[in-house]
Amino acid sequence: MTTNRAHVLLWTDNTAPYVEGIKAAGLADRIALETLPRKEKPTAEQFANTEVLMATAVPPGVLPAMKKLRWAQAMSAGVDGWFALPDLPAHLTLTCARGTHTESMPENIMAGLFYVAKPYPIAAANQKQSKWVHTVPQPLTGKTLGILGLGAIGGEVARMAKAFGMRVIGTKRRPAAMPNVDEIFPADGTKKVLEQSDFVLLLLPGTPQTENFMDAEKLGWMKPTAWLLNFGRGSIVKDVDLIAAAKEKKIAGAVLDVFRQEPLPATDPLWTASENIIVLPHLGGPHPQRDRFVAKLFVENLTRFLDDQPLKEVVDRAAGY
Repeated sequence: MTTNRAHVLLWTDNTAPYVEGIKAAGLADRIALETLPRKEKPTAEQFANTEVLMATAVPPGVLPAMKKLRWAQAMSAGVDGWFALPDLPAHLTLTCARGTHTESMPENIMAGLFYVAKPYPIAAANQKQSKWVHTVPQPLTGKTLGILGLGAIGGEVARMAKAFGMRVIGTKRRPAAMPNVDEIFPADGTKKVLEQSDFVLLLLPGTPQTENFMDAEKLGWMKPTAWLLNFGRGSIVKDVDLIAAAKEKKIAGAVLDVFRQEPLPATDPLWTASENIIVLPHLGGPHPQRDRFVAKLFVENLTRFLDDQPLKEVVDRAAGY
């Protein structure tokens, strides 16, 4: 059916929060809305008419075939999968879901800090053998947390860390003062951050510039008592160098929540390389109401789109995120 309303396609499985948000915002009469499960392919009509697309990811060939497509909303903060497409249209406005993890991810990162600082895992293992083993928890108070890639997530982690008496430092592409962060360095200050930190948190985006960023040289800048936590992108860490550093006790260990291939293959050496490499199944971002957070952003952006206003969280093509 022909209509002058903007054609919007929600290409995801749980569409209820988005449909409800669109209705609550009074936008239902201003758009022609269609939904499509992730496993299905758009129809010829959807290819011809879609102007706004929301999706987790799309296969090659889809975006150029949507001749009227003006804006795509990614459902995740990272967009390296979109940039990996060989046919990502140069004119397409791409927005990401940056900022929608600020409730779940900081809590899960703090859980990682407690996991490696406190002997609860050891106690749980000993309980299975009815063994009483006296262990001394390590304090977070007075320790330094270094965050590479200070943004919305890093800022919230800093707030929580300061509540536990930690010193927080880090790097930011455009250094500027942030609440709860004691010292901020530009990217070329990475060595200073690594040398001082008792815990190093990676929150860098996945871009060609950050590929294998954490290699043998940078791991060598860390204290031998320091832990590495990667909640950014799997491509940031050079796995073979990390395994060597953990085995040779050049660092205390690592907590990894993201990987180059997910699910992590059962044959990957990270599973068994060292008892001090903790493999997590991408726990950082998921939240029981995750779609509710993304829906709020999408509806706000849809309102802006319909009113010809600038969109929020537009991806910087040059920066890669």
